[in-house]
Amino acid sequence: MRKFTLPLTLAAVVLALDALTKALVQDALPLYARVEIVPGFFNLVHVLNKGAAFGILSDESIGWQRAFFIVTALVAVGVIMHLIHTGHARERFGAWGLGLVLGGALGNLADRVRIGYVVDFLDFHAAGWHWPAFNVADIGITCGVGLLIVSFYRLERRAGRRPKPAGPEGS
Repeated sequence: MRKFTLPLTLAAVVLALDALTKALVQDALPLYARVEIVPGFFNLVHVLNKGAAFGILSDESIGWQRAFFIVTALVAVGVIMHLIHTGHARERFGAWGLGLVLGGALGNLADRVRIGYVVDFLDFHAAGWHWPAFNVADIGITCGVGLLIVSFYRLERRAGRRPKPAGPEGS
């Protein structure tokens, strides 16, 4: 089915890049190590995130978050596949967005199933401000959501340009 080709290809690329980069980090850096790449701005790190984005629900005393995040990711994958199947990937930005989010969700899901945590390694900081560490899957999700927003905006604009049907309200 052609409607699945672009989103699934993008998902596979994100998943492969995510797995490759995480494996390289895990092989090259001991856990909690930090290598300064651009002084005062960017480090490579090796950290494990038990929670969601920005460390939400990462408290070690919460015992249910692994199962919660696995189920949440599986639901997201199901919803994305349904959206692709029902034609939401016909618009190019929608196809790209769904593919990137799908690949990111699968990348982080693989970590949670495999080790119970998500491996994060990109660490940006400047002028005392520090962004939480993230990974390639997170980049896919973030860019994908951005593209979905653009897609929804474009579809909404197109829907607003359609002529109104003739009838009592449209005449």
